[in-house]
Formats: sequence, C-alpha cells, structure tokens
Amino acid sequence: MNDKKVSKQRLMSKLKGTLQSIGKEASYHALVLFYTLRAPDTPAWCKSVALGALAYFISLVDGIPDLTPFLGYTDDVALMAATIAALSAHITPETKERAERESSSLFNNKD
Repeated sequence: MNDKKVSKQRLMSKLKGTLQSIGKEASYHALVLFYTLRAPDTPAWCKSVALGALAYFISLVDGIPDLTPFLGYTDDVALMAATIAALSAHITPETKERAERESSSLFNNKD
C-alpha cells in the first residue's frame, strides 16, 4: 500500500467512526503516525513503518475483527503503540502537539 492510500480523509473517517471504541489515546497514536509519515524530514524507513501501521488500522483485513466487542481494536492500538516506540527518535514535539490538538478536537466535537 502506498502513502497516497493513507490520506488524511481516510484516516479521519476511520477515527470519527470508531471514537467510542478506540478512545482518545488510540486516535492520538494514529495521528502521530500520520503526521510523522507526512513530515519531510522523516527518514524513508520510518515512513514505511508508519505507513504499515496506519494501513493496518485503516484496512478491513485484521488480526482481530474490529467489530468484536472490547477486543476489536486492541491489535490496532498495540501495533500503533509499538510503532511509535520504535520511531520515537524521529517523532518531533511539534508532531506530538499537533496530534494532541487534533485528537482533542475530535473528542470535543463528537456527535
């Protein structure tokens, strides 16, 4: 999957549709990975790893189906958290702040 398939529109659509299930922390993780993927200074290998984690989150193919109550997003969240840990040296404070603002905005504006 290329990075054009992980557009902000697709990511935001997934996040808005799953807010109750995934929680603010998971939406924050997804946004950190998205903004790290889009940052011009991020090394290519980091972009590939972030892209893989985001593609897994957005994809309908899943280790634990997302419709499974309580467990559906645990694999997605665990993968994103592990990815952030692996890429932490390349995630800027500005990226974290931007993801925090946007994640908070999603939760403050949920209908």
